[in-house]
Amino acid sequence: MLSRRTLLGTLGALALTAALPSAFAAEQMYIPIVSKGFQHQFWQAVKAGADQAAKEFNVRITFEGPDSEAMVDRQIDMLSAALANKPAAIGFAALDSQAAIPLLRQAKEAGIPVVAFDSGVDSDIPVTTAATDNLAAAALAADKMAELIGNKGQVAVVAHDQTSRTGIDRRDGFLNRMKEAHPDIEVVTVQYGQGDQLKSTEVAKAILTANPDLKGIFGTNEGSAIGVVNAVNEMNAKNLVVIGFDSGKAQTDAIRSGIEAGAITQNPVGIGYETVKAAVEATQGKQLPKVIDTGFYYYDKSNIDDPKIAAVLYQ
Repeated sequence: MLSRRTLLGTLGALALTAALPSAFAAEQMYIPIVSKGFQHQFWQAVKAGADQAAKEFNVRITFEGPDSEAMVDRQIDMLSAALANKPAAIGFAALDSQAAIPLLRQAKEAGIPVVAFDSGVDSDIPVTTAATDNLAAAALAADKMAELIGNKGQVAVVAHDQTSRTGIDRRDGFLNRMKEAHPDIEVVTVQYGQGDQLKSTEVAKAILTANPDLKGIFGTNEGSAIGVVNAVNEMNAKNLVVIGFDSGKAQTDAIRSGIEAGAITQNPVGIGYETVKAAVEATQGKQLPKVIDTGFYYYDKSNIDDPKIAAVLYQ
């Protein structure tokens, strides 16, 4: 039988052992990730990459975003709350590239490195930006559209917003490429659906009604592209070339069926992973490139099952 002293010592050791995991957890570096939202599978794929990096680098992260990509004020509140927790660093995908700057200045003054992802910020405060080259990606979408409609005719754009860096760059990348390289193609309108597939459906239906000779529509993100596909189905539009952005089951199904010609895919898992990795390196004082280019591809029925493409698509 154990003596009372031995028993108490054993129990004390067990209590100390039980407390160790939480003690170690408390020492983990905390990096909040403030996203544009959760409403698309794209953001879930970004989160998966961030989670992967958090495990690899032994840091604690949170990943949150507003219910809608139109909720700029809600995102600013989330950023403010994240900074109040005095994190080691922060990842931020701006819905409005100007609105967040005062808070980002606070982060800089507090010595909290900011890593921008997906959408850059019109400021030199972020230590780096992990993102797709959206200007180049949208230019490729314009080239594919031009090729598929025979380099002449009318096309339109359903964009997700005109405030985020991605919304601006994908719109302008498409418009500028058409103007420079495909002068016989007229972009008749650019309309905004806030990245919401229901709103984008109504926007696309209105465009189709007002432009009966339209040959193509470019949707600048997942919700925009799905909205265009929905409009094509609901209005039984024929011979319309639809090019989208990102993936998700609705888009990949539309491409396999031929309703959508193709889309640009980013590397969302890579975006999330590189954001957390860069945040960790920033806390270590490492020099980071101004931009971490996470890459993009054009995919259609001919290459959708190619292993290189399939690896960056999400359902």
